[in-house]
Amino acid sequence: MSWQLPPATYLQARRDFLMNSLGGLGAVTLAGLLDQEGTARADELAVEDPLRPRLPHFAAKAKHCIYIYLEGGPSQMDLFDPKPQLNKLDGKPLPDSFLENVQFAFLQKESARLMGTPRTFQKYGECGMDFSDLVPHLASCADDLCMIRSMHCDQFNHVPAQLLLNCGSPIAGRPSIGSWLCYGLGSEARDLPAYVSLVTTGRGVPGGSASWSSGFLPSTYSGVLFGNEGNTVSNVANPDGISPAMQRLSIDTTNDLNRMRLGITGDSELASRIHAYELAFRLQSSAPDLVDLSGESKATLEMYGFDRKEPDISSNRGGKGLFQSFSYNCLLARRLIQRGVRVVNLIHSSWDHHSRLDPELAHNSLMVDQPLAALIQDLKQCGLLDETLVVIGSEFGRTPLGENRPGFKTVTGRDHHPYAFTILMAGGGVKGGQTIGSSDEIGWHAVEDPVHVHDLQATILHLFGLDHTRLTYRVQGRDFRLTDVHGHVVEKVFS
Repeated sequence: MSWQLPPATYLQARRDFLMNSLGGLGAVTLAGLLDQEGTARADELAVEDPLRPRLPHFAAKAKHCIYIYLEGGPSQMDLFDPKPQLNKLDGKPLPDSFLENVQFAFLQKESARLMGTPRTFQKYGECGMDFSDLVPHLASCADDLCMIRSMHCDQFNHVPAQLLLNCGSPIAGRPSIGSWLCYGLGSEARDLPAYVSLVTTGRGVPGGSASWSSGFLPSTYSGVLFGNEGNTVSNVANPDGISPAMQRLSIDTTNDLNRMRLGITGDSELASRIHAYELAFRLQSSAPDLVDLSGESKATLEMYGFDRKEPDISSNRGGKGLFQSFSYNCLLARRLIQRGVRVVNLIHSSWDHHSRLDPELAHNSLMVDQPLAALIQDLKQCGLLDETLVVIGSEFGRTPLGENRPGFKTVTGRDHHPYAFTILMAGGGVKGGQTIGSSDEIGWHAVEDPVHVHDLQATILHLFGLDHTRLTYRVQGRDFRLTDVHGHVVEKVFS
């Protein structure tokens, strides 16, 4: 009886011969041989789906996340945290003890003075939560919101603070919170990315794509950037003359070669590339339905503010002409969640009001107030709010001191302030109608139930059934996690 290699070994030997001796020509030949020999790719060269749904560590309260990042630092004492005493002390110097070992981006400590607010505050909902006159629509959701007034961090410049909020570290190259959620839980969306970023911006996001990057995690878990209205998913159509069948054949051939290389190198990025090609092919069919709003009622579009007229403003760093884009992205966030997307990151910049605080804060607030409230109300009406965590926040707040930057004749803005700021949460197991923590009487320090950014991140992961100390990834010889070696779950958020 003649001796021969087992089929799998025989195929491997032929593969090695073709790869090693014939280079690229052998790779092309091998792709054909695999089909000729009837070898099923699913059996021989399958790559486990890195986005398959996975069980959490314990029972989860949330399944999806809409993470709304208002880049730049909205002024908490002009929006969410009324300070009557600050108004009484308007124009007064701050005691020297407050300014010891404190860094500012631009403010001059020696001549700085406290600055009150012209905004008026009112209590909303059965819970009596305070909101300023700039956000009446968001205020109407008070009983669904959890307001944390005692947020704090240890970074006072935008990019490090932005990275800390979104990625758990001021050092670039770490995975974003959306990437960690997708790494831990996978996704139920088969024809859309697990993680989508929607950016409405005038000047751009200082930290760029780092806010939605997968960092050292495989790129499968990175956020996929969608464009604004009219160009939501770029390059989704095939070029003229390329049929769906031709596209399918091209992707199959490319992924055959990628699988071959993966078998040799074990490089996880090749697995990510394989799944990216497959997802892109499916996205060509799903994208048109996603962005087609013809099925949305007129009442829904009006609720999100599609019919709003944007007021004139002479200068606005947050960008003019973006009212409808922001409304569109808020509605698109709901539509993405309905289709199983795990995380939607909705970004608007900029709230960095070193000057012209009053007109520009009013303009930005008018832009986001109605659509954000509509998103919460719409999720509730659709029965999605209970399983969708909505987070509205920024990297820090603004100082109670007016910014007295050299060269400015008058003081019309506020500097960066990481020592006490406010974020909002709703849905996904969050107990609404409550305010957690407080700052002191002028809004300088978080004094009651202080919540560090790492505590917020630990709490978000907990709502998804993930223990922040166990969700780790080994790289460069150590296990990394979103919260580094810090973080405590804020149980008041959901108790």
